[in-house]
Amino acid sequence: MMYTGKKETNLTLVLGGTGKTGRRVVERLRKRNLQVRIASRTATPPFDWQDSKTWTPILDNVTSVYIAFYPDLALPGATATIRAFVDRATQCGVRRLLLLSGRGEEEAQRCEHIVQESGLDWTILRASWFSQNFSEAFLREMILSGVVALPVGRVREPFVDANDIADVAVAALTEPGHSGKLYELTGPRLLSFAEAVGEIARATGREIAYQSVSSESFIATMAEQGVPSHFISLLSYLFSEVLDGRNSRLNDGVQRALGRRARDFSTFASDAAAAGAWCQ
Repeated sequence: MMYTGKKETNLTLVLGGTGKTGRRVVERLRKRNLQVRIASRTATPPFDWQDSKTWTPILDNVTSVYIAFYPDLALPGATATIRAFVDRATQCGVRRLLLLSGRGEEEAQRCEHIVQESGLDWTILRASWFSQNFSEAFLREMILSGVVALPVGRVREPFVDANDIADVAVAALTEPGHSGKLYELTGPRLLSFAEAVGEIARATGREIAYQSVSSESFIATMAEQGVPSHFISLLSYLFSEVLDGRNSRLNDGVQRALGRRARDFSTFASDAAAAGAWCQ
C-alpha cells in the first residue's frame, strides 16, 4: 500500500540491529533518547531479508533506515533484494536511507546506485574490513587457538573500527550536512593480516602466529569445522577477490564526517584485550 500520510514520529529502523555495527548504532541512538526499532528474525515484528512479507510491518511509521545487509552485499542476488526493499521503504513513507556498503565490491556498488537513485535522502558508508572481525567473528576462534591461517599474504588493509562506523552512521542519521554524501571509511594506516595479528599478540601478551595458506586449504578447514557453505563461499570471495590489493589505500571518510581521526588498530586491540575479547 502506498503511503500518503504524514509521519508523526522520528523513528529509525536499524537493519542488522544485533550485528557488529547495527547494535552500536542502536546503543548510540538510544543514548540520545531517540526512537529506534531493531530489525532481526527474533524481533517483534520479525524481519527476514528472504521473506518480503516481513518488510511492510517492520517499516510501519519509520522515517529513517540504517541498511546493513546480511550476510553481505557482495553475494549474488543482493542487488535485487535491495532494490525491492528500497521500493517498499519508499512506498511506506521512509524519508532517509543510510546504506552500509563494502569497499571494492562491485555488487555492493550496484546497491549503492539503487539507494542513490531512490529519490530519498541518502548517505552511503563504504567501509573496509572491520577490526572487530578479529574479536567478534570467526577470526576470534583462530586468535584463541594461537594460529591465524588465512589465504592472504602481504596485502595490506586499512582496517576500520566498527565504533567509527557507528559514530558516522549516527551523525548521518541525526545531524544536518550528510545527505547525498558517500563516505569511504578506513583506519588511519595500512596493515597486513600478519601485522594485525602481531598487534593483537602484543595487546594480549600471547603468542599468536600468522600463516598464509592456500584457498583450497582454507576452504577445507572451514568445511571441517562445520562453517555453513554460503559463508564459506562469501569468505572465499572476499579473500580471493576483494583482498587483492584494491583496498590498499587510505581514505579520510571518518575525518570528513566526524572532524576527527579514525581509531587506530592498536587502540582497537588494546581496548578489546582489556575488555576480555580474547579470554576463553
